Amino acid sequence: MSLTLFLEKLAHHIPVSFAETMAIIESAYHYKPVAFYNGLGEGRLLSPAGSNEGSCKIFAFAQIHQLDEATTLSLFGDYYRLDVLNDPDGQGHKNIRNFMKYGWAGITFEAEALAAK
Repeated sequence: MSLTLFLEKLAHHIPVSFAETMAIIESAYHYKPVAFYNGLGEGRLLSPAGSNEGSCKIFAFAQIHQLDEATTLSLFGDYYRLDVLNDPDGQGHKNIRNFMKYGWAGITFEAEALAAK
C-alpha cells in the first residue's frame, strides 16, 4: 500500500492495523531511535532511545502528517481498539493510555525520529 492510500484510509476512518502502520512507516521513512516523553506532570513517561519503538514511530509519523489525537490512536490498531478500550482501568500500553489522557501536549521528542526516504 502506498503512503497516499494509507493516509486516505485514515481520512475516511477506515481501521488500520499496527502492522500496516509499521509497514508504511518503514517503507517511507528512515528511523532513528530517540528518547521521547509522553504525558505531563507526575504522569510524564520517559521512553529512552531504543525502547517503545512502535510508539516512537507512530507519534513521529503522526506529528509529521499533523494527525489529530483520534487518528493517531487508530494507528495502534488492535492494541488501542481491543487491548486498551476493552480494559479501561488496565495498566498495559502506557504510551497509548498517556496519549489518550494528555494528547499532543504531552509528546516531546529529544530529536527527530523519522526522516523521509
